[in-house]
Amino acid sequence: MQTNERFVEIRKNRGLTQEELAEKLFVTRQAVSRWENGETIPSVDTLKLMSKVLNIPINALLGAPIELYCQACGMPLREDDQIAREPDGAFDEKHCKWCFVDGKYAGPETMEEMIEVCVPHMSMPEDEVRQFLRNQLPQLEHWKK
Repeated sequence: MQTNERFVEIRKNRGLTQEELAEKLFVTRQAVSRWENGETIPSVDTLKLMSKVLNIPINALLGAPIELYCQACGMPLREDDQIAREPDGAFDEKHCKWCFVDGKYAGPETMEEMIEVCVPHMSMPEDEVRQFLRNQLPQLEHWKK
């Protein structure tokens, strides 16, 4: 699906007219029409606002398949309600809502503690989970520091 088609689909799914969406984004109805016709694309700032107003991650807004993983625990972020939020309500597409709360890390202090938190939530034998996480966690942004 093209980005412009995605804009139309999302707007209609939210029950908004072009004029209503334009009002929420502080743009003209014609601007929304141009995005939906594929003539132009919104600015980065407008995309951020659109993400917040429509309650959808920017990459999903643009039609990209969501292949997000929490950069602290490694959990796949497949549903919007799993994704952390910034204090202003915007999506933090790098973290799950359990590791980051209001834009701040809220998870375990050490990698070994994170492993112990994750073990019960994975459907593999515990020894395999621990080995898997010992290999994967060091590759995530949070633990590279």
